[in-house]
Amino acid sequence: MAGQPTTASAASPSLQATRVYTMALICLVVGLATGYLLRGSRLPVSPVQHAAGAGQPSASVDVTGGGDMTGLEEMKQMADKQAAPLLLKLKTDSNDSAVLAQVGAIYHNSHQFKEAAAYYGRAVRSDPRNVALRTKLASSLYRDGDVDGAIAQLNQALSYDPKDANSLFDLGMIRMQGKRDGKGALAAWQQLLKTNPQLSAERKATVEKLMADVMTTLGDQRGNEGARSNDGPKSNSH
Repeated sequence: MAGQPTTASAASPSLQATRVYTMALICLVVGLATGYLLRGSRLPVSPVQHAAGAGQPSASVDVTGGGDMTGLEEMKQMADKQAAPLLLKLKTDSNDSAVLAQVGAIYHNSHQFKEAAAYYGRAVRSDPRNVALRTKLASSLYRDGDVDGAIAQLNQALSYDPKDANSLFDLGMIRMQGKRDGKGALAAWQQLLKTNPQLSAERKATVEKLMADVMTTLGDQRGNEGARSNDGPKSNSH
């Protein structure tokens, strides 16, 4: 019986981590899948946002590995058909960043993230200082499994606009989800709140809740590590 409190204490960080990552998953649905919650009046609504609102599966779920391959093939065929007129336009001007971004959005929306990243990448090369394009490229890269590439794109976006709320929010989410880097996530979100005082109360509360959960988890982990060190071998004194 004496060992029960220790077991409960040891489980606490795991439970807290589950809480944090559950919240992160929810925020990824409304965050990375839609370009965060800030695009409203500042940035145009993309086809990806409409798809997310229509109930498409969260991109944080691995739909490419072990998913319904038949469904994915059908989605790709539909994407190819939808993209065909735009691809014809690209034959006239292969560097049209707006058209490239539209094609990228079609493939991203169809969960063809590798193809989406390829077209977003071309769009970014054509318009390298376009921060919104870089956040979309980062999202496709992340969903395709390239966590480091996604972080690199967001850092590049922030080098052009250090206050960009979408980039800062997504950077925090990817650091937490893809790297399990709570400190890095906190740093990004702290910068987000510091540089964007215009955030609505609801959006600010969302970020603050994530930060509070991460700080709780980090605190529990430190406490658990301290308890283990205190339980280490002790020399007998006579």
